[in-house]
Parts: sequence; structure tokens; C-alpha cells
Amino acid sequence: MTSAATGRRRLLAAGLGAVTAALAGCSGHAGPAPRLRLATGPQGGPYHAFGQALARAVADSGSRLEIVPLATAASVDNLHRLDEGSADLALSMADVCEDAVLGREPFARRAPVTALARVYVNYTHLLVPAAGPVRSLTDLAGRPLAAGAAGSGVQVLAGRVLRAAGLTQGPAPAGERQLGLAESAAALRSGEVDAVFWSGGVPTPALTGLARALPLRFLPLDGYADSLRRRYGPVYTTVTLPAGAYGLTGPVGTIGVGNYLLAREDVAASATGELLRVLFDRRHDLLREVTAGVRLEPRFAISTGEVPLHPGAVSYYRSVYG
Repeated sequence: MTSAATGRRRLLAAGLGAVTAALAGCSGHAGPAPRLRLATGPQGGPYHAFGQALARAVADSGSRLEIVPLATAASVDNLHRLDEGSADLALSMADVCEDAVLGREPFARRAPVTALARVYVNYTHLLVPAAGPVRSLTDLAGRPLAAGAAGSGVQVLAGRVLRAAGLTQGPAPAGERQLGLAESAAALRSGEVDAVFWSGGVPTPALTGLARALPLRFLPLDGYADSLRRRYGPVYTTVTLPAGAYGLTGPVGTIGVGNYLLAREDVAASATGELLRVLFDRRHDLLREVTAGVRLEPRFAISTGEVPLHPGAVSYYRSVYG
């Protein structure tokens, strides 16, 4: 167990003794209703869908909170927005969150970011046309590929996987195109690129639709997980794209990365506690608009690595789990 995880569990065990007061702050009627801006991702993407679903769930719950989803470029952009104060909450891939907290590239300094929950796991997809010649990651040397939109966590992860495979030294891919998911799928179908990187739930609806129009091959990436873990820590895991998804006839090993719901440190503990109450009350159906077959698992919610939990999150988890 990492020092961060040990410290987190000690803090939860000790408690903060402020749970009742924190949640009462949201249920009372003094002052204006808290309005929190949630940095999500591009419109039509899974982060934006989750943000909209969460905003509706909060509104339907009778809470005085108002969640305002903001369309963004996703993970890296979201963390910059938190840091500069143009967003109060954000969604981000776990590896990018740790980069921000530790002041690693692409961030110039440490960012004061806190976590509310680990909400679900992204599966890294590397897809190519099934009829094409590419059968492994190294076959992409000299070929154009879509490696995620600028400002996205996909772009960061794709770059790291390519470096681990040695494809940024010597004969690198001919062109890493900065494209979002919809643009990437269109480019693969038209032959503009030979491969697409994507990080998301399984199945991702846009890729299910693409697989109906263009038979796909998903390349295994699990062999690069250890290299990534040695360099960047345990934020990367090995997971499996299951048989049946996207028409796969067998499982494909790949790399998993968590997704975190984040908050600025100065967001009131009462507001974060109320938001988490709604999040877990609706956990069985909140992710349906993001990806099929995924549920928020409370037992993993505090597993946020080097990213510290917000005090309001500590209060909430202590109140629920003791």
C-alpha cells in the first residue's frame, strides 16, 4: 500500500467529526444555493454525458445544489480550469490527475487538486481495420494514427504507450493526429489514419457503431503496463476487453486507468458531501449514459492514489462506512 493510501485510510479511520454539520449546511435554507461548475469533456463524449447525468440527478434529488456541466477538451484542460478557478469540479483520468498533483509534465507546477471519488475505470482501446496489415503496436511505425484530442487524457496516455513501445525513437508514426473520438472514427473509416487510440468504458457506443460499419481489430496493450507502472506508478493496471464487445471473438488484454471526480480545495465540505450523497444514491444507473455494464463501486471510491481526498469527501465516507 502506498504512503498516500495509508495516510488516506488513517484519516478516514480518525474521522473529522463534522459530518452532521457539513450535510446540514446543504439542507438548510440560509444563503444562496451552491452553484458548482463541472468541467467535463467534449459535447457528445462520455465525460460530458456523465456530467449532464450527474447534474440531472442532483436536480431531481431535491438538493439545493446546482451542477453546471461545462464542455471542455477533457482531462488536461479540466485540471487547468480547476487550477485557475474557472471550474469548481472536474472529471479527469487518474494518470493526468497525478501528473497535476506531482507537478509532472504536462503541468509546470503542482496543482492544488483534491478528489471526491474514483468513479469508474477507462479501458485503453487501440483499434485498426481488421482487414489491414497492422497486427501489433510496433506495426504502426511510420503510419498515421489518431492519438486523442489536444488537452485530453487520451493524448497523454497514447504518447506514453508509444514511448514504451519505442515508437517515438527512430521510425515514429508518420503523424499523430490530434482528433476527438468522433473525428477519429471517421478518419479510420475513410483511411485517413491507420489506427485509433481511445480510453473509455466498454463498450463505447461510438466504437460499437463503427464496428458495425468497419470490421475492427483491437490490439493488445497489456504487455506495456509494467513499463508504465515502473515509470508512472500503480495508476495503470491490466484489464481485459471482453469477448463479445465490438464483435470480438476473444478477450484482448489492455491497460486500465481510473477516472476521478475532482474538486477545488475551497469548495465547501457541505456541498461536496451533498454531491457524494446523490452520486452514491444514484450509482446503479448514473453511468448508463456513459457506457453499458459499468457501475460506480463504493469500495473503490477512495482509491485515488497520490490525489488527496477533499475534506468533505473524507467526512462523507466516514459517515457512511465508519
